[in-house]
Amino acid sequence: MGDQDKAAGRALDAYLAAAARTGDHKALALLFKRWNPRLTAHAWRLLGDREQAGDAVQEAWVEIVRGLVRLADTGAFAAWAYRITSRRCAKAIDRAVRDRRTAEALQIDEDAAAPQEPHTARLRQAMDALPLDQRAAIALFYLEDMSVAEVAVALAVPAGTVKTRLMHARHKLRAALEGDA
Repeated sequence: MGDQDKAAGRALDAYLAAAARTGDHKALALLFKRWNPRLTAHAWRLLGDREQAGDAVQEAWVEIVRGLVRLADTGAFAAWAYRITSRRCAKAIDRAVRDRRTAEALQIDEDAAAPQEPHTARLRQAMDALPLDQRAAIALFYLEDMSVAEVAVALAVPAGTVKTRLMHARHKLRAALEGDA
């Protein structure tokens, strides 16, 4: 897509957003047709689940439609829509984490009563010694079984930062556990 095509697309989006803001249902339908696939793809990248992505985008569109009247710069529609969708994805991740924790809390864990194995205790100590940002990344990625994208949204950092934190944490854990061996 060339610069002229991008500029024309932005101009069209600005026009459609301005028209939709005044109550033009056709403009809103065209805006939805242009942006729903992109927002859904973005949500899928963040959530890793098509159904959750669809739900998040549906919630985002409700917020987008309601908020159009307050959008001062219709030329910023794309960034604004992506921000709303990202926020909805973050809320979906928060809900999923809360649901997992609730399910885990309600589940009777027979292994919890058993004494910890020595290697489990060493791992716990090594994890506790990690810096908070690395410990959070490790816990969400391995213990909460979240994807890198989900961890990035949950911690409000780029995916690359999550990968770096995971790499450093793995190195530190390996060193700590090999030192105990």
